[in-house]
Amino acid sequence: MQKIIKIALIAIGVLSAVLWYLLPSSDMPAAEAAQSGAMNTMFIITYLLLGIAVVVSLVFTLKNLFSNPQGLKKTLFVVGGFLLVVGVSYVLASGTDVDPEFAAMSDEGTIKNIGMGLNVFFILTIIAVLSLVIPSVKNMFSK
Repeated sequence: MQKIIKIALIAIGVLSAVLWYLLPSSDMPAAEAAQSGAMNTMFIITYLLLGIAVVVSLVFTLKNLFSNPQGLKKTLFVVGGFLLVVGVSYVLASGTDVDPEFAAMSDEGTIKNIGMGLNVFFILTIIAVLSLVIPSVKNMFSK
């Protein structure tokens, strides 16, 4: 099996090198360059390899989760906590905190989703920083 994978990776590498050589020159307009066959084939290879990587990583992650009940329990707590953070962030997002000039480009729902994403980022950043600082402070005072 590993021999087959190694041969396939070598073939993909050689094909990619040939396609790299066939890429359009830099003086070609971007609209034409984007339509070249070599560029499209490279994108197809990239999407194919990305899809394989995602599927394999999901399969092995799910296999390991279901083989270890304690790990599954911890994962469900983490996912539940993340969903709680997303819910709180959605409630905190107003959807109207954009300048009227820019609000004309999108609707209130889109603005609320962007605000929610920013709130999720801020809350998770605060949690990450606190999870680094609190143990350090505890260790400082316990010695």
